[in-house]
Amino acid sequence: MIADTVAPVPEAAPADPTARADWARRHTLTRYAPHKVIREDRADGTILLRSGYDLPEPVANTGVWLHKWAEREPYRVALSERPQEGPGWRNVTYLELLQQVRAIGSALLARGLGQGDTIAMLSGNGLDHLLLSLAAQYVGVPVVPLAEQYSLIPEAHGRLIYVLDKVKPKLAFVDDATRYAPAIALPELAGVEVVAARGTADRPLTMMAELLEGADTDVDAAHAAVGPDTLAKILFTSGSSSDPKGVLTTHRMMCVNQAQMGVALPFLSDHAPRITDWLPWNHVFGGSHNVNMMLCHGGTLTIDSGKPTGPAFKTTLKNRSDRPGTLAFNVPVGWNMLVEAIKDDPALQRHLFKDQQLLFYAGASLPQDVWEALEQICFEARGGLPMMISSWGLTETAPACLMVHEPIGRSGVIGVPLPGVEVKLIPDEDMRCEVRVKGPNVMTGYFGDPQKTAEAFDDEGYFITGDAVRFVDPADADRGLVFDGRVSEDFKLDTGTWVQAGNLRMTALKDLKGLAQDVVICGHDRGEVGLFIFPPAGTVGDNVTRGAVTDPDLMTRIELRLREMNAHVTGSAKRITRAMVLAEPPSLEHHEITDKGSLNIKKILTRRADLLERLYDNEDPALIRV
Repeated sequence: MIADTVAPVPEAAPADPTARADWARRHTLTRYAPHKVIREDRADGTILLRSGYDLPEPVANTGVWLHKWAEREPYRVALSERPQEGPGWRNVTYLELLQQVRAIGSALLARGLGQGDTIAMLSGNGLDHLLLSLAAQYVGVPVVPLAEQYSLIPEAHGRLIYVLDKVKPKLAFVDDATRYAPAIALPELAGVEVVAARGTADRPLTMMAELLEGADTDVDAAHAAVGPDTLAKILFTSGSSSDPKGVLTTHRMMCVNQAQMGVALPFLSDHAPRITDWLPWNHVFGGSHNVNMMLCHGGTLTIDSGKPTGPAFKTTLKNRSDRPGTLAFNVPVGWNMLVEAIKDDPALQRHLFKDQQLLFYAGASLPQDVWEALEQICFEARGGLPMMISSWGLTETAPACLMVHEPIGRSGVIGVPLPGVEVKLIPDEDMRCEVRVKGPNVMTGYFGDPQKTAEAFDDEGYFITGDAVRFVDPADADRGLVFDGRVSEDFKLDTGTWVQAGNLRMTALKDLKGLAQDVVICGHDRGEVGLFIFPPAGTVGDNVTRGAVTDPDLMTRIELRLREMNAHVTGSAKRITRAMVLAEPPSLEHHEITDKGSLNIKKILTRRADLLERLYDNEDPALIRV
């Protein structure tokens, strides 16, 4: 569906959410599929949701896409990367991509690698990284993409060693052997062939150029044996509440997910999409969702070596300016940085947004003012709106399960079920719903961990996500769902009252802006909700007592902010009555930070158990009593 008329200069957007959605539909230029949800209410209160659209038959494996586009559009650029040295871009067409994938695949077969082996990808996004990954998938060898900080930061080597011990790779890849020399010197990689695109190290290396020469092996037979249930990747979760778990990701999961999104976003088949993307490939969003979307639809992926942090954002802005693309994916902070960077440059705004069909955010809710700034930029650039959407999913779901796929005119909605996905909602007395999912894009289990696999599914086979959602409108499922925290982070006070820790954490961070870098909500089986505060870097002075900050000025300012916060809430579950500022920042070495940069709550509370006891000691000098 597409709007019948589009006004170059829109009427003012109404404030009412329903009216604003109608306004957005009138001004959206991108072809879309209206939400169509089938709802079933069970007698026990459980709610089931599924899409009203049929799921088309997916391809058997990711290699099918390479053959399709090498035949149809052999000279279209598939992959592009700005080289480390020299001007211009390194481009790979679809024909070249298929040829190079087959050559590398034959070299892997010649080394004896097969479906029972693994390849550890130690470095971040890069063209050679992707060539090797696609070649491994082509011949049935699963890859294990890991966060580059595991290898680059010595304090994080423990997490790298944990994964290497678990998967026992036959081959490992780094883009630059010199840069990754400490990691590839680890005893866990002794005897493992290391492939590098460049650089040197004090150990034997195989250069990527050697794999590209190929070998005399039956690559056709190996590829023919790759089916929907063949393992393509092992993606390790970020470990926010426990050690990382290896998600067994099959070709079926990835190919089905693209078929599902193709129904929800029909414009993808209108023109070959283009993206310039930085999102890391050790995460399912960047490495499966975005990469495969380009390959599925014959698009062009420009690999962005920047990111929305500090100086690296300049690289992202330069890459996006050179290759604006037709789709753009980002986290909210990235969109905010982009809006700020271009707000006074109308020419750059038009250049970046004139061909945009889709603006996508995930990872957190996009502030509405940033959403509206993007709307205004798009009106100025192209006289109408692209699709502006979000979605929801997990590593275990390949990832997309819920997606917004019609204009809604507002931020914060995570969407409706994609075709083939069954969503089970278990509401509480406040109509906050635990969400569980079932579908062909959902994993069958975790690598080498049958116990955690069994615990991950309920007795009906639904994956237990641990997330909570609410209806935008309980009377109209087509309006979609909004994310409402992590059920798995919630806990009970000793009164039996549930504390929604995720939501309370976001409120505390907002109210303590400038005083807190991050916080941990405490109080499991206690009488009151407490707060651990990690202060902004460089703000801890000399007033420290046994690991906790005792600066009277800082403590007073935090107390006043929390009193003001408490004045607007009722009930013990939303009232923070005690806090403590921690002198030591979250430790990467001790796994208190995940590879996504989020806090590992369980590790923090376990490692700092003495501070937790002090938080509930009314005589402790570091206690902020509210």
